[in-house]
Amino acid sequence: MKLASAVRGGDRAAVAKAISLAEDDPDSAGALMRALRPPRRAFVIGVTGPPGTGKSTLVGRLIDGYRRNGLKVGVVAVDPSSPITGGALLGDRIRMKAYSSDEGVFIRSMASRGWSGGLSRAASDALQILDSAGFEVTILETAGIGQADIEVVGIAHAVLVVLMPGMGDDVQASKAGLMEVGDVYVVNKSDLGGAGQMVSSLFAMLRGSKGRSPAVLTVSALKGEGIDRLMQATEAIRSRLDDGSEELKLRSIRGMVVEAAKAEAMRRVETSSTSKADALAKLVLEGKISVAEAAARLVQ
Repeated sequence: MKLASAVRGGDRAAVAKAISLAEDDPDSAGALMRALRPPRRAFVIGVTGPPGTGKSTLVGRLIDGYRRNGLKVGVVAVDPSSPITGGALLGDRIRMKAYSSDEGVFIRSMASRGWSGGLSRAASDALQILDSAGFEVTILETAGIGQADIEVVGIAHAVLVVLMPGMGDDVQASKAGLMEVGDVYVVNKSDLGGAGQMVSSLFAMLRGSKGRSPAVLTVSALKGEGIDRLMQATEAIRSRLDDGSEELKLRSIRGMVVEAAKAEAMRRVETSSTSKADALAKLVLEGKISVAEAAARLVQ
């Protein structure tokens, strides 16, 4: 396949076309993804957290850090879609214009299009495409929808949860969500009052984490403060991947498999005829099958 060959050669236009194909034509994208295997296994960093915490600015600092280390960086930034139009303000692409002339950086924003968990249906495919194109570090920035914004944990090798001072009550409420998935907890905007209190609260909440020892860091992404410590934390995780950590590799691949399965199930539902859904609904109404059975038949 010509497109797959061009992607593997690092052709930026081909990479953009391949990601568009994954977003807009899942049937055709399936053949492309098969042609791109096996992946080269880029280091995947997931950046998640509530809206307004400065995730995009932090991603910019990570790009700077890895580019200084001579590594090619690909970014997939997911923006929430309008529930009315399905469109999205792809703000991350606007905010990251500074990297548009850097051949070692590729940034793609995509709308979530109703996909749950803070991701997009094509996000996993996009990461694999960037991997195949030779990007050594890929960053997945989630939509930032709140404590359910945790699907990224299944795909990323390192999950950064970005918070900010003054979120104590919100963090307490998020213990069952974001507070259980991070490898590094980043208190951004540390120049604001209350950063120390926020760090103390995080340590108190994370103290009971069984088998986990996530890092807690303060940074000011806007001012560039604390970024060296953040790079050290992510590099420590990347070194485990380079050393052949099967646990990290399997976690990411398993997450991508699950996301692909979800996308395929949704595609089947969307392409099922209305008459089939109506027939199944009638069987449920008549008490002949359950809703769960009807759903299983719909995706067959």
